[in-house]
Amino acid sequence: MTSPVPAGGTRRIFVDRQSPKPYHALVQTSEAVRAAAADAGLDRTLVELVNLRVSQVNGCAYCLHVHTRAALRAGDTPERLGVLAAWRETELFTPAERAALALAEATTAAADTGAQDAAYAAARDVLADDQIAAVIWVAVTINAFNRVSIMSGHPVRPER
Repeated sequence: MTSPVPAGGTRRIFVDRQSPKPYHALVQTSEAVRAAAADAGLDRTLVELVNLRVSQVNGCAYCLHVHTRAALRAGDTPERLGVLAAWRETELFTPAERAALALAEATTAAADTGAQDAAYAAARDVLADDQIAAVIWVAVTINAFNRVSIMSGHPVRPER
């Protein structure tokens, strides 16, 4: 199956449908990561904040659509989600959430070792090792889904 032609672009294939086995492996990885995050004591809202922030950084409209709804279902608020792109400028996020968001951004911009060092230092103050690992895995996984959706041109359509 192919996606509609984006403005000024070319028709793209839905790589998840064209190659379903690797996509299903990615889904299974995501499920294992979600379980590891829960086992580490990370709240689902924190996990969804990481999914959203990484998707914002990557500009993935499809994943932003999916994970905004998931965050709201998990109990997050429109107020917090509305300012997530500027999370450093607010007092709406807990120290653990702030540490997770910094770590997620550092994972997404993997070449910035200075940001990684600062994020790790902040995370060590408020997160346990299994929580740090889980946050990194959440960021790695959503980065992969972002790339699948962006390269496929997954559309975001109005809900009816």
